Amino acid sequence: MTEGVRKNLTLNPQKRTQGIIFEALLEYKQTPIQEIHDPLFDMAGVRMLVKREDLNHPNVSGNKWWKLKYNLEEAKKLGHKTLLTFGGAYSNHIFSTAAAAHELGFESIGIIRGEEILPLNPTLTFAKRHGMELKYITREAYRQKTNPDFIESLHMEFGDFYLLPEGGTNALAVKGTEEFAQTLGDGFDYLCCAVGTGGTLAGLINGLDASVEILGFPVLKGGSFLQEEAEKLIRIEAKNWKLMTDYHFGGYGKTTSALLEFIKDRLTKNNLPLESVYTGKLVAGVYDLIEKGYFRREATILVVHSGGLQNK
Repeated sequence: MTEGVRKNLTLNPQKRTQGIIFEALLEYKQTPIQEIHDPLFDMAGVRMLVKREDLNHPNVSGNKWWKLKYNLEEAKKLGHKTLLTFGGAYSNHIFSTAAAAHELGFESIGIIRGEEILPLNPTLTFAKRHGMELKYITREAYRQKTNPDFIESLHMEFGDFYLLPEGGTNALAVKGTEEFAQTLGDGFDYLCCAVGTGGTLAGLINGLDASVEILGFPVLKGGSFLQEEAEKLIRIEAKNWKLMTDYHFGGYGKTTSALLEFIKDRLTKNNLPLESVYTGKLVAGVYDLIEKGYFRREATILVVHSGGLQNK
């Protein structure tokens, strides 16, 4: 099979796509699956496929489309005019929420962790250009983001709004990512995804067969705490998943020269665009596990490209 994107490829989806209807406020573009070829994979006896969800929407891409889908429908149903959410300076969620609000006619407010640094990075520049009001708060204050008194103080300052948690992770977001999982079919043995808050991982666990081993790659240093966060959102008894916590490359938003070189190689050798906050770490981790013999021979590994390419 030739390198590159395989158009209209599905993974035996018959039993999973029944009843899945793509109805949402935001446009969704069906995405391809790309097979990556490498001599390493031949030696290990495995196949690696990438679900290119980065292509599902120009700005609300990847898992953010699925996490926002039901939240946006709920905000509209309840008559809200403003979306308020939280994130760091490189947050894909801040970027996507600003884009979705702009497209759908909502006002938007981003509560940003840390002080303003000028010039703004591409993520915050985009958010501001798309109408998002940015409020910077200290890291200490940011830890109160789920405190009811703190939320009430935001209502006092900004008035009525629909609250989206950090990373967009809530029950409606998990519902969306579970629906995404149910479109994937069953033609793979392992599924790998990047993990920031645990919402996407939880939805994938909820929506996939127990026969699939699911690996989450936290992009935060000390990401083992995400085990408990994900467990709060998983609605089934599942033992087919684990966190691979060794691939944070220094922590959230941090990188190394080796990671940047790896990302460059994937673009030139495999035509696979990645970024250094989430997907670059994910794919680098998968490569390392293949080299170490983690995956059984003749296995197919499906990697979810969760977007975020504005941070590349």
